[in-house]
Amino acid sequence: MSAPPDPRLILREDELDAGVELMLLAEASLWAAVDAGLDAEGLGLGRSHWRAAFLLRRRPGIGVQELAHLTSLSKQAASRILADLAGKGLAQKLAGDEDARRRSAALTERGLAFEAAISERVRAHLARAYRTGGLDGVAGARAILSAMAGGRTRSPNPSGGR
Repeated sequence: MSAPPDPRLILREDELDAGVELMLLAEASLWAAVDAGLDAEGLGLGRSHWRAAFLLRRRPGIGVQELAHLTSLSKQAASRILADLAGKGLAQKLAGDEDARRRSAALTERGLAFEAAISERVRAHLARAYRTGGLDGVAGARAILSAMAGGRTRSPNPSGGR
Protein backbone atom coordinates (compact mmCIF):
# COMPACT_ATOMS: atom_id res chain seq x y z
CA MET A 1 0.00 0.00 0.00
CA SER A 2 1.43 3.36 -0.96
CA ALA A 3 1.37 6.48 1.17
CA PRO A 4 -1.25 9.12 0.37
CA PRO A 5 0.00 11.94 -1.85
CA ASP A 6 1.51 14.92 -0.12
CA PRO A 7 -1.12 17.71 -0.16
CA ARG A 8 1.68 20.26 -0.60
CA LEU A 9 2.44 18.79 -4.03
CA ILE A 10 0.77 21.20 -6.41
CA LEU A 11 0.95 20.02 -10.00
CA ARG A 12 0.46 23.22 -11.94
CA GLU A 13 0.80 23.20 -15.71
CA ASP A 14 4.07 25.16 -15.69
CA GLU A 15 5.60 22.77 -13.14
CA LEU A 16 4.56 19.76 -15.19
CA ASP A 17 5.91 21.41 -18.36
CA ALA A 18 9.23 22.03 -16.60
CA GLY A 19 9.30 18.33 -15.69
CA VAL A 20 8.60 17.30 -19.28
CA GLU A 21 11.33 19.63 -20.50
CA LEU A 22 13.85 18.14 -18.07
CA MET A 23 12.87 14.63 -19.11
CA LEU A 24 13.35 15.47 -22.79
CA LEU A 25 16.76 17.02 -22.09
CA ALA A 26 17.77 14.06 -19.90
CA GLU A 27 16.68 11.66 -22.64
CA ALA A 28 18.78 13.54 -25.21
CA SER A 29 21.78 13.34 -22.88
CA LEU A 30 21.24 9.62 -22.29
CA TRP A 31 20.98 8.91 -26.01
CA ALA A 32 24.16 10.92 -26.64
CA ALA A 33 25.98 8.48 -24.33
CA VAL A 34 24.43 5.53 -26.19
CA ASP A 35 25.31 7.04 -29.58
CA ALA A 36 28.94 7.53 -28.52
CA GLY A 37 29.09 3.87 -27.48
CA LEU A 38 27.50 2.72 -30.73
CA ASP A 39 29.99 4.79 -32.72
CA ALA A 40 32.88 3.30 -30.73
CA GLU A 41 31.63 -0.23 -31.43
CA GLY A 42 31.60 0.48 -35.17
CA LEU A 43 29.01 -2.15 -36.06
CA GLY A 44 26.62 0.18 -37.86
CA LEU A 45 23.86 -0.50 -35.34
CA GLY A 46 21.43 2.01 -33.87
CA ARG A 47 19.70 2.86 -30.63
CA SER A 48 17.00 0.23 -31.07
CA HIS A 49 19.67 -2.44 -31.37
CA TRP A 50 21.22 -1.41 -28.06
CA ARG A 51 17.80 -1.20 -26.39
CA ALA A 52 17.02 -4.72 -27.57
CA ALA A 53 20.43 -6.00 -26.40
CA PHE A 54 19.95 -4.32 -23.02
CA LEU A 55 16.50 -5.87 -22.58
CA LEU A 56 17.77 -9.28 -23.70
CA ARG A 57 20.42 -9.11 -21.00
CA ARG A 58 17.95 -7.97 -18.35
CA ARG A 59 15.16 -10.33 -19.44
CA PRO A 60 16.77 -13.38 -21.03
CA GLY A 61 14.53 -15.35 -23.32
CA ILE A 62 12.13 -12.59 -24.36
CA GLY A 63 10.75 -12.91 -27.84
CA VAL A 64 9.60 -10.57 -30.56
CA GLN A 65 6.18 -9.97 -29.04
CA GLU A 66 7.50 -8.94 -25.63
CA LEU A 67 10.31 -6.86 -27.16
CA ALA A 68 7.72 -5.03 -29.25
CA HIS A 69 5.59 -4.42 -26.14
CA LEU A 70 8.50 -3.15 -24.04
CA THR A 71 9.89 -0.80 -26.70
CA SER A 72 6.66 0.25 -28.44
CA LEU A 73 8.08 -1.05 -31.71
CA SER A 74 5.89 -2.93 -34.14
CA LYS A 75 6.35 -6.70 -34.15
CA GLN A 76 7.89 -6.37 -37.61
CA ALA A 77 10.42 -3.78 -36.40
CA ALA A 78 11.26 -5.81 -33.29
CA SER A 79 11.77 -8.89 -35.47
CA ARG A 80 14.07 -6.94 -37.79
CA ILE A 81 16.11 -5.63 -34.84
CA LEU A 82 16.57 -9.17 -33.49
CA ALA A 83 17.49 -10.40 -36.99
CA ASP A 84 20.09 -7.61 -37.28
CA LEU A 85 21.60 -8.58 -33.92
CA ALA A 86 21.67 -12.24 -34.94
CA GLY A 87 23.24 -11.32 -38.28
CA LYS A 88 26.09 -9.57 -36.46
CA GLY A 89 26.59 -12.57 -34.17
CA LEU A 90 25.28 -10.66 -31.14
CA ALA A 91 22.11 -12.67 -30.52
CA GLN A 92 20.71 -16.07 -31.28
CA LYS A 93 17.16 -17.19 -31.69
CA LEU A 94 16.07 -20.12 -29.57
CA ALA A 95 13.31 -22.57 -30.43
CA GLY A 96 10.23 -22.19 -28.28
CA ASP A 97 9.63 -24.78 -25.57
CA GLU A 98 5.92 -25.17 -26.23
CA ASP A 99 5.50 -23.66 -29.69
CA ALA A 100 8.40 -23.72 -32.17
CA ARG A 101 6.93 -20.69 -33.96
CA ARG A 102 7.33 -18.51 -30.85
CA ARG A 103 11.07 -18.21 -30.61
CA SER A 104 12.86 -16.38 -27.88
CA ALA A 105 16.26 -14.74 -28.20
CA ALA A 106 19.42 -14.56 -26.13
CA LEU A 107 22.63 -12.60 -26.40
CA THR A 108 25.78 -14.41 -27.44
CA GLU A 109 29.08 -13.77 -25.65
CA ARG A 110 29.85 -11.16 -28.30
CA GLY A 111 26.39 -9.65 -27.75
CA LEU A 112 26.97 -9.46 -24.01
CA ALA A 113 30.25 -7.61 -24.64
CA PHE A 114 28.52 -5.21 -27.07
CA GLU A 115 25.76 -4.48 -24.59
CA ALA A 116 28.19 -4.09 -21.68
CA ALA A 117 30.42 -1.62 -23.52
CA ILE A 118 27.53 0.73 -24.19
CA SER A 119 25.73 0.17 -20.89
CA GLU A 120 28.93 1.03 -19.01
CA ARG A 121 28.75 4.53 -20.51
CA VAL A 122 25.06 4.87 -19.65
CA ARG A 123 25.57 3.63 -16.08
CA ALA A 124 28.42 6.13 -15.56
CA HIS A 125 26.16 8.89 -16.85
CA LEU A 126 23.33 7.84 -14.53
CA ALA A 127 25.67 7.40 -11.55
CA ARG A 128 26.86 11.01 -11.91
CA ALA A 129 23.26 12.20 -11.92
CA TYR A 130 22.33 9.99 -8.95
CA ARG A 131 25.26 11.35 -6.93
CA THR A 132 23.98 14.86 -7.61
CA GLY A 133 20.46 13.92 -6.48
CA GLY A 134 21.51 12.12 -3.31
CA LEU A 135 19.91 9.05 -1.74
CA ASP A 136 16.45 10.56 -1.37
CA GLY A 137 16.61 11.86 -4.92
CA VAL A 138 17.46 8.42 -6.30
CA ALA A 139 14.47 6.82 -4.58
CA GLY A 140 12.18 9.60 -5.76
CA ALA A 141 13.47 9.44 -9.33
CA ARG A 142 13.02 5.67 -9.45
CA ALA A 143 9.48 5.92 -8.10
CA ILE A 144 8.54 8.56 -10.68
CA LEU A 145 10.13 6.70 -13.60
CA SER A 146 8.54 3.42 -12.52
CA ALA A 147 5.11 5.06 -12.38
CA MET A 148 5.65 6.54 -15.84
CA ALA A 149 6.79 3.19 -17.28
CA GLY A 150 3.48 1.69 -16.23
CA GLY A 151 2.94 -1.90 -17.26
CA ARG A 152 6.34 -2.13 -18.92
CA THR A 153 8.09 -2.60 -15.57
CA ARG A 154 6.73 -6.13 -15.29
CA SER A 155 6.68 -8.73 -17.99
CA PRO A 156 3.15 -9.29 -19.31
CA ASN A 157 4.11 -12.91 -19.99
CA PRO A 158 5.73 -14.67 -17.01
CA SER A 159 7.24 -17.30 -19.33
CA GLY A 160 9.47 -14.63 -20.88
CA GLY A 161 7.61 -14.15 -24.16
CA ARG A 162 7.87 -17.76 -25.25
